[in-house]
Parts: sequence; C-alpha cells; structure tokens
Amino acid sequence: MANRIVILGGGTGGTLLANRLRRAYGRREATIAVVDRDDRHIYQPGQVPVAFGISRPKDIVRSRSRQLRAGVDFHEAEIDHVDVGANQVHLAGGAVLAYDVLVVATGARLAPEATPGLSGPGWMDKVLTFYDLEGAAALSAALERFDEGRLVVGVVDMPIKCPVAPLEFCLLADWYFAQRHVRDQVEITFLSPLPSLFAAPIADASVEQLFADKRVSQETNFHIAEVDGANGRIVGHDGREVGFDLAVVVPSFRGAAYVGRSPGLGNDRDFIEVDTKTLQSPAHPNVFAIGDGADLPTSKTGSVAHFEGEVVVHNIRRFLVGQAPDAHYDGHGTGFIETGFHKAMLLDSNYTTQPLPGHFPTAVGLPLLKDSRLSHLAKVEFQWFYWHFLLPGRDIPGLGSAMPTRGKARVADLDAEPGTPPPSA
Repeated sequence: MANRIVILGGGTGGTLLANRLRRAYGRREATIAVVDRDDRHIYQPGQVPVAFGISRPKDIVRSRSRQLRAGVDFHEAEIDHVDVGANQVHLAGGAVLAYDVLVVATGARLAPEATPGLSGPGWMDKVLTFYDLEGAAALSAALERFDEGRLVVGVVDMPIKCPVAPLEFCLLADWYFAQRHVRDQVEITFLSPLPSLFAAPIADASVEQLFADKRVSQETNFHIAEVDGANGRIVGHDGREVGFDLAVVVPSFRGAAYVGRSPGLGNDRDFIEVDTKTLQSPAHPNVFAIGDGADLPTSKTGSVAHFEGEVVVHNIRRFLVGQAPDAHYDGHGTGFIETGFHKAMLLDSNYTTQPLPGHFPTAVGLPLLKDSRLSHLAKVEFQWFYWHFLLPGRDIPGLGSAMPTRGKARVADLDAEPGTPPPSA
C-alpha cells in the first residue's frame, strides 16, 4: 500500500516540499496531496515593490496547482481541523484525508485584531500594511497621495514574516520620496519592539549607518499597545506616543486558524512546535512542519523554507521505513534588503551565527552586509529563480541546506582590531 503524505499549505514551503517528495517517491510508493484554501500563489517578496508601484499585483500571482509536479493532488478547500489521534485532516464540507505523514506548511496569518485600534478607524486608509497583497495595493495608492508629513513604520511584536522587510520599506521610502522630489517634506520614523534595529550587533552597525545616511529616525524597545487611526497616534505600553500622518504597521502574526481547532497540534499562538534540527514534532512523530508555520528561532522567509525542504524530505523518508531522522537543519537563512537607489544588501546567518561581512556563498560571490548594485540585480533576478528553481524544489549546485562559512569574516577578527578589514574565513 502506498504511503499517504498530506501537506497542508500550497505556499513556498508546501509547494517545494511536494515537488521534492514527488521526485523522491514513485506514484506506487506514495500518494502526495496538497491542501490550500485558494489557487492563488503569491510571490510574497514582491509585495513591497507593489506598495511602491514598482510591480503590479498581477505580476506576482500565479496558480498554486500549476506550480506542482504531475502526480501531486491539489485540494482547494478550507481546513476545518486535524485529528492527530486518528491521523486525519477534516476539510470544510465534510471531506476527510487520512495520512501516514502530515506536513504543516500553512504559514503565518496576520492578526491585526490582536492590537487595540489597529483594525478600527483608519485601517486600510491612513493605517495600512504591505504584508498582504490587498494591503500592498492600497498602500501604493496612499503613498501616491502622500507628499508631506510623518510616515511611521511600526512593528507590533515578534516573530514576523521576513523580519528585514520593515527595514527595507523604510529605506525604499527614502528613495521613493526622493524620486518624487518631496523627501525634505516627509519625515520617516521606524518603531521596533527590539532593543536595536536588527538584534544582531554586527548587522546592526550596517543598518544603523544606512538609517542615519537616509535620515530615518527610530524608536527601539517600542511595544505598540494601541493604534489610534482617527487621531493619528501610536501608543506604546510605556506611555510613549508617536504621531503620524500615514502609518504602515506590521501586525502580530499567528499560525493558521485551524491549528487552534486541532487539539495537540500547535501552541497557544497556533504555530507548530518541532525539533529545531529534524523539524519533526516531538509529540506526534508523523507530523513535520516547514516554513513560517513552524515555531523555530530563525527567520520566517522563503529561503528558510527552501533549506528546510532538503532536511524534511530526508527525514520523512527515514521515518516511513522505521528509522530515526538524522538530517539536521542548522537554521540557515539568507535574504536581501533593498536599500534604494538600485542597491541592496545581502545577509546570511543560522541559529548560532549572526550575519557577518564577507561574501556569499564563497570568498568569490555577492558582498555581505554591504549595499551594492550587484546585490540589487541579484534580488531583481530572484523572482525568476523563485518560480523556475526554488518552487520546483531543485537543489542549488554547490549550496546545500547548511550555512556556508567560506568567505565570511570571523567574529574574533572583527573584535581584534577595530577599523581593520577582517580576513576571509
């Protein structure tokens, strides 16, 4: 009898994993089913460009089902709940999918209702977000009308999807208003719940300098307690108030709503707790999680899902033949920050190594922690790479899931002689 693998979520993680598994198993060995509520796959890094009018919404949307290899079954349906005791997924309408292995890949959802006032007066008018496509499109229209006043970009709490995106938004806002010749009439302020911009000392220094150069002010340790859209105020838990004429807010995130209706599946924020290395649930060995829905101490980004995919496929294959998982994910994630004026900065890190200067993926490669034209071009081209290489679940030649160390500076060298360029590791 063929093994039954059910993947909940047809986003980045679910799609690339289904395609990897389909290549790993013949159709007589395993059935592979993907479930999602719609057939609308969004290239999420494209939502910031949509907000600034660089891209159009239709440029970053494709059919989910058409990204899946032949032999992967796609179910367009809402998930009602998962019965982890009976190994069953219950869909809205009454259909039931039985599984031998379940992979949760339903990502993270916006929860603006969790913050008092955020989804009240002013929401989607003078208080917006770029973290969904509708919000990015509405924000594009609002930015076109905005030519003077205070723009505030605020993060409610962590974790969030793509933690560098709010920083990128601030830097692109500087470029956007400069292109429109109104930069001197616009004040840009960033509010972060973290004690520093990036919460990683070496990366902090690079981003702090960019913010200073581009005249972006910041309030750190700012924990948003209320958003008063009617009166243009954001209030912190410590009593600080920041006024705004236009606010771009990153709401709280939670896991998928059905997780909360599935006893034993997730935690109190509806994320799936898994072993940080094997990505297997300690409570339910036939459950794995990949992507933004996993409760892991790493960034919630597409690159993380890509690197996780290699590990999850290997460990599922071992589990299905009665062996313990032995592939280990190290928390590797890489990502670009657009810094404006046709430049971008690349960062690369894992669970134990903060972003460091140097080059990626080897000593000859893209510069790290330095904005450059080359990195901007690489990020622009990444959208093609995403659709044609990452989603199909292909391996990247010479780059596995583990974070590369060649080409990176060593922290000891950076600390030894301040001001001296570090040697490559």
